[in-house]
Amino acid sequence: MSSLADLRREFAEPGLREEDLLPDPIEQFGRWLEEARQAGILDPNAMTLATCGADGTPSARIMLLKGFDAEGFTFFTNYQSDKAADLADNPRAALLFYWDKLSRCVRITGVVGRVPREQSEAYFATRPRGSQLGAWASCQSRVVPDRATLEQRFAELEQQYAGQPVPTPPHWGGYRLRPQRIEFWQGQPSRLHDRLRYARQPDGTWRMERLSP
Repeated sequence: MSSLADLRREFAEPGLREEDLLPDPIEQFGRWLEEARQAGILDPNAMTLATCGADGTPSARIMLLKGFDAEGFTFFTNYQSDKAADLADNPRAALLFYWDKLSRCVRITGVVGRVPREQSEAYFATRPRGSQLGAWASCQSRVVPDRATLEQRFAELEQQYAGQPVPTPPHWGGYRLRPQRIEFWQGQPSRLHDRLRYARQPDGTWRMERLSP
């Protein structure tokens, strides 16, 4: 087995104390996301979405966060994809953000549901035209004979919608993860990392708790 011992690194960033964080974890997430953007991190809104289907098999993929507020974290995808099938069977999911330059992670778990159709259509209208056509051309997660098949389908759609707006596909739209737990992780020396987690209470408020690294 190959050794990866030479890939170790020591963390030296300032520690994370309870008083450093805002009372609202959504606002705290917004603060960290902005700091990641200012640090020059490429795609600071990139996240891992982890789902688990009815058979218990976990699956993870990289997504882009497209919005967040007090109601939760929003992303968009094909409703016929593998992730959508997982969420139909088991609506519980997890998000993970990792910002390496800052030695920070944010872990979020909660329940996922579709956003209203008008919200999906409003966002779809802002996408580049190529991405709009791609949403029609791709049967996401399905086997395709070759790339030429995709390119031919894309070309057909370009011709079909030439000179007119591209409508939102009925099989495409948004999801919102309503968080139950949000953990902020800050790398620290000697692997004594700081982990502060917010847990949503029955009355909708948040309780902060420190976790052992």
